[in-house]
Amino acid sequence: MKSNKKTNIIVVGGGFGGVKSALKLASYSELFNITLISDLPYLVYYPTLFHSALGQKTNLTSIELSHIFNKKNVNLVHGKAVSIDRKSKQIILEDNSTHSYDKLILSMGEVANYFNIDGLDKFSYSVKSEPEVIKFNRHLHDYLLTNKRPDHNYFVIGAGPTGIELASRLPEYINYLMDLHDIEHKTVRVELIEARNQLLPMFSKKYSQQIAHRLAKLGVSVKLNSAVTGLNENQLFINGTGQDSNTVIWTAGVSTNPFYKNNEFIINKRGKVTTDVYLQTEEDIFIAGDNASTPYSGLAQTALNDGVFIANNIIRQKKNKMMRSYCPKVPISIIPVGKKWAGFSYKKISLFGFSAAILRQFGDLDGYLKLLPLSQAFKLWLESFADEPNDCIYCSTQNNL
Repeated sequence: MKSNKKTNIIVVGGGFGGVKSALKLASYSELFNITLISDLPYLVYYPTLFHSALGQKTNLTSIELSHIFNKKNVNLVHGKAVSIDRKSKQIILEDNSTHSYDKLILSMGEVANYFNIDGLDKFSYSVKSEPEVIKFNRHLHDYLLTNKRPDHNYFVIGAGPTGIELASRLPEYINYLMDLHDIEHKTVRVELIEARNQLLPMFSKKYSQQIAHRLAKLGVSVKLNSAVTGLNENQLFINGTGQDSNTVIWTAGVSTNPFYKNNEFIINKRGKVTTDVYLQTEEDIFIAGDNASTPYSGLAQTALNDGVFIANNIIRQKKNKMMRSYCPKVPISIIPVGKKWAGFSYKKISLFGFSAAILRQFGDLDGYLKLLPLSQAFKLWLESFADEPNDCIYCSTQNNL
């Protein structure tokens, strides 16, 4: 028989997996009481985050949770989860408040891993959140306006999708800023640093070579087999040799959220939280997204799929049906490399150029539609078409002084 009592569901994490599971469950408000706990009031839309780092409006990548859950039966709690009481089935937040659950979905994102390299955490820039994006963008402006020239070298560390997207557009953006602030043009040196012997080693050699060729055409120098060994205020050390730079962007490493280790979850050799075929790590506790021990964890598509999968199984449980086993979905990868050019990869299919860039734009529309009503999703998508930066953070701040 079906239970008439509503099930209390706590979702921890305001990223793709957590938001998608809460949205799905919200359609069954007669069955569930849903609370979503997030340390940020917005969802970071990572696929377009590099746009904001290079001057576009942050509303493209920071979507307010209150907008996503407008008129949805989801209780939003702004706070950071720090511990779990398994006996009483409670999540404890940093402010010592507690929230009780019958079912718990944990979908906290990964954290930066600097591999204990001296100076990286203090002197490098990141583009994984809105505050970091604003800090980086302001630095680009401040350096140009103070020195009346570009930095000696702009280093992007890590030749994954984020590093490649950012490095490919950075020369163009620095030139744009020099025009904007009437600074005489100088050569912009952007170097993409990778410790391994291939760009995007998880892809085919053909795909990686095409991306490398495109980067070279855009004036981005790629250095493989190059290990970062240290960083100070004005020098990056690569394989022990110092090179002048005040602008080093770290995109290379992430680690499982420390919440799991701190609360004695089982971590596998890959550093992921061990889960069963239902994405449960323990009875009534599910793991979605970046930290789950699934083949394609760490990608937005995977987190969205995890959220729907877990929500559907919880609904099935509530209706006294058998849960279904998890089936990993091979993700579609589309990496923009400069304007109107991208690399598409799905299983054995590869596609490059303008057609792949168009597919990426429609991929972003699909992503927005999975989170927002049609009108809001379409509006954001249209705004993302702007080729030129449209939100000079430095200038708008100065004009408001």
